Amino acid sequence: MTDPAIRNIVIVGGGTAGWMAASALSRTLGKSVSIRLIESDEIGIIGVGEATVPHLKLFNNLLGINEADFVRKTFGSFKLGIQFVDWLRMGESYIHGFGSMGHEVGLMPFHQYWIKAMHKGMAKKNLGPYSVNSVAALKNRFMAPGLDVPANSPLGSVAYAYHFDAGLYAKYLRNYAELLGVKRTEGKILGVELNPLSGFVDAVKLESGERVEGELFIDCSGFRGLLIEQALKTGYDEYTQWLPCDRAMAVPCANVGEPTPYTRATAREAGWQWRIPLQHRTGNGYVYSSKHLSEDEAAAKLLSRLDGEALADPRPLRFVTGLRKKPWNKNVVAIGLASGFMEPLESTSIFMIQSGITRLLKLFPERDFSRVLIDRYNDQVTFESERIRDFLILHYKATERTDTEFWNQCRTMDIPQSLKDNIDLFADSGRFFRNAEEMFADVSWVQVMVGQGIVPRTHHPLVDQMPDSDLAGFMASIENVVGQCADAMPLHSQFIAQHCRAEKVA
Repeated sequence: MTDPAIRNIVIVGGGTAGWMAASALSRTLGKSVSIRLIESDEIGIIGVGEATVPHLKLFNNLLGINEADFVRKTFGSFKLGIQFVDWLRMGESYIHGFGSMGHEVGLMPFHQYWIKAMHKGMAKKNLGPYSVNSVAALKNRFMAPGLDVPANSPLGSVAYAYHFDAGLYAKYLRNYAELLGVKRTEGKILGVELNPLSGFVDAVKLESGERVEGELFIDCSGFRGLLIEQALKTGYDEYTQWLPCDRAMAVPCANVGEPTPYTRATAREAGWQWRIPLQHRTGNGYVYSSKHLSEDEAAAKLLSRLDGEALADPRPLRFVTGLRKKPWNKNVVAIGLASGFMEPLESTSIFMIQSGITRLLKLFPERDFSRVLIDRYNDQVTFESERIRDFLILHYKATERTDTEFWNQCRTMDIPQSLKDNIDLFADSGRFFRNAEEMFADVSWVQVMVGQGIVPRTHHPLVDQMPDSDLAGFMASIENVVGQCADAMPLHSQFIAQHCRAEKVA
């Protein structure tokens, strides 16, 4: 009887996606499979993504990676959330903080009480003062969840992510994967051999003349989609009608102070600018619409807005937001940029790599490649991508800016019905219902909707069970506890120096 199990996996492309896939597959599948990764140093990697979301901690934990070692070797820092500057209108900002906000009472989330208190003048006009992450971020303070704090303290459940050098993370994971037996092959792929009967990929042909066979192929070749698109002609669904930015200009600059424990996204005339602090430098970029700004203009504006001296020439990037029609097609699974791209506004790119890998492991096939598994994978990826897409569109659509053609286009554009329904429901009475499979939790949607000026007309009726006399004290107590917790944290720079300072900071 023929062995039905997959024994040979070929990963096409390295970088963050390729080596994350190689690490997770080798860690999970062990010696039952042979894993070979093909990459070319001449082609290089995109390597822009330096900010993450808290999910990455789970991925690193799966691999058994020591956090301090990982942060130290990637020149990393910590991230409590994202600060959005000038998105609603010029001169205003808010923070999308990770983790919890306030605390719920009975069946009601905290923000429902805030809505009533805010309308009655008993609470601040924004949600920031009620989030430990948001308050600590602006005070440049950070700590990992403490084991020696009371169980009900916000300090016992601080949610955080990382900033790091993506190239160093890929190198870190390469060392990890190769120790587990992953074989790396340096070389360019010149051709893809398809099975004449099934249309599956049988092998890839290298510039050296070698023919590399496999049963399962993971396409991590970036925007090119060497297997998923160039060989299998899968097709691509664009999101550009809602996410208008299609270019980015990236440049590192020298640090001019201690690294902040948050990413900054500043709305600009034709898009937005990121600022990501690492231990050895600060990452910067201008994500923009080529219909509203030229490449030279974008480079000049970015260079004029850096905190410190530029450490390189600005590097241009082109992209099309969207998703492959079938991220898993035949015996090819596209991971990372080969699968699709959402733009880096909420740091979702590395999460989507992680999510794709995790989903593949849960639906891991045999050599017959059951259609049921493939369809379920593609349905789940599509749903997740569309929900992330809607969350990103929200930032552009919900604005009061009228100062440029770009923002006028964003403010007046039609949006997907799914997003419109969520906005209308929240604007009515502050309600939001998360589908269990989507990435962003209720607290993320609530913070961004309020931050973007969508203030609910009223609150949930159950909130009225708390007397007004108690409501004022409740809000003041939350704000006080949050402030005290933030003040109890060490400075971000102190935490890094004590636990994970890079041995050599360039």
